[in-house]
Amino acid sequence: MPGKLQVENVGQPGKSYTVDADRYAAMRAALIGLCPASPPGLTPAEIIAAAVPHLPQDLFPGGDTAGWWMKCVQLDLEAKGILKRAPRPPVRLWKA
Repeated sequence: MPGKLQVENVGQPGKSYTVDADRYAAMRAALIGLCPASPPGLTPAEIIAAAVPHLPQDLFPGGDTAGWWMKCVQLDLEAKGILKRAPRPPVRLWKA
Protein backbone atom coordinates (compact mmCIF):
# COMPACT_ATOMS: atom_id res chain seq x y z
CA MET A 1 0.00 0.00 0.00
CA PRO A 2 1.47 3.37 -0.96
CA GLY A 3 2.14 5.65 1.96
CA LYS A 4 1.84 2.81 4.48
CA LEU A 5 4.29 0.55 6.27
CA GLN A 6 4.24 -2.42 8.62
CA VAL A 7 5.23 -2.00 12.26
CA GLU A 8 5.86 -4.58 14.95
CA ASN A 9 4.93 -4.54 18.62
CA VAL A 10 7.41 -5.83 21.21
CA GLY A 11 4.45 -6.96 23.33
CA GLN A 12 2.91 -9.01 20.49
CA PRO A 13 5.69 -10.95 18.75
CA GLY A 14 4.88 -12.07 15.24
CA LYS A 15 2.04 -9.59 14.77
CA SER A 16 2.32 -6.49 12.60
CA TYR A 17 0.18 -3.45 11.91
CA THR A 18 -0.17 -1.11 8.94
CA VAL A 19 0.38 2.59 9.70
CA ASP A 20 0.90 5.87 7.86
CA ALA A 21 4.51 6.04 6.65
CA ASP A 22 4.89 9.83 6.84
CA ARG A 23 3.72 10.12 10.44
CA TYR A 24 5.80 7.12 11.42
CA ALA A 25 8.92 8.60 9.80
CA ALA A 26 8.44 12.00 11.45
CA MET A 27 7.98 10.50 14.90
CA ARG A 28 10.82 8.00 14.40
CA ALA A 29 13.22 10.80 13.52
CA ALA A 30 12.16 12.75 16.61
CA LEU A 31 12.35 9.72 18.90
CA ILE A 32 15.78 8.61 17.65
CA GLY A 33 17.06 12.19 17.83
CA LEU A 34 15.88 12.65 21.42
CA CYS A 35 16.70 9.32 23.05
CA PRO A 36 20.07 9.22 24.78
CA ALA A 37 22.65 6.56 23.95
CA SER A 38 22.72 5.11 27.47
CA PRO A 39 20.60 4.65 30.59
CA PRO A 40 18.78 6.00 32.46
CA GLY A 41 17.06 7.33 29.33
CA LEU A 42 13.95 9.46 29.03
CA THR A 43 10.33 8.78 29.94
CA PRO A 44 7.71 8.73 27.18
CA ALA A 45 6.22 11.95 28.59
CA GLU A 46 9.61 13.67 28.36
CA ILE A 47 10.05 12.46 24.79
CA ILE A 48 6.58 13.62 23.71
CA ALA A 49 7.03 17.05 25.31
CA ALA A 50 10.38 17.52 23.58
CA ALA A 51 9.21 16.11 20.22
CA VAL A 52 5.96 18.03 19.69
CA PRO A 53 7.57 21.39 18.81
CA HIS A 54 9.67 19.67 16.12
CA LEU A 55 6.94 17.60 14.47
CA PRO A 56 5.48 18.75 11.12
CA GLN A 57 2.29 20.70 11.78
CA ASP A 58 0.59 19.27 8.70
CA LEU A 59 0.96 15.76 10.17
CA PHE A 60 0.56 16.59 13.87
CA PRO A 61 -1.50 19.82 14.10
CA GLY A 62 -0.99 21.21 17.59
CA GLY A 63 0.68 17.95 18.62
CA ASP A 64 -2.52 15.95 18.04
CA THR A 65 -1.99 12.19 18.26
CA ALA A 66 1.71 12.62 19.10
CA GLY A 67 1.35 10.38 22.15
CA TRP A 68 -0.20 7.55 20.15
CA TRP A 69 2.46 7.80 17.45
CA MET A 70 5.29 7.97 20.00
CA LYS A 71 4.01 4.72 21.55
CA CYS A 72 3.58 3.08 18.13
CA VAL A 73 7.14 3.93 17.08
CA GLN A 74 8.54 3.09 20.52
CA LEU A 75 7.07 -0.43 20.48
CA ASP A 76 8.23 -1.00 16.89
CA LEU A 77 11.78 0.16 17.63
CA GLU A 78 11.90 -1.98 20.77
CA ALA A 79 10.77 -5.00 18.73
CA LYS A 80 13.55 -4.30 16.22
CA GLY A 81 16.18 -3.91 18.96
CA ILE A 82 16.83 -0.22 18.23
CA LEU A 83 15.53 1.03 21.59
CA LYS A 84 15.91 -0.43 25.05
CA ARG A 85 13.53 -0.04 28.00
CA ALA A 86 14.39 0.11 31.70
CA PRO A 87 13.70 -3.23 33.40
CA ARG A 88 11.53 -1.62 36.12
CA PRO A 89 9.00 1.21 36.18
CA PRO A 90 8.94 3.97 35.32
CA VAL A 91 9.39 3.31 31.60
CA ARG A 92 12.60 4.95 30.44
CA LEU A 93 13.99 4.59 26.92
CA TRP A 94 17.44 4.82 25.35
CA LYS A 95 19.14 3.69 22.14
CA ALA A 96 20.35 0.10 22.05
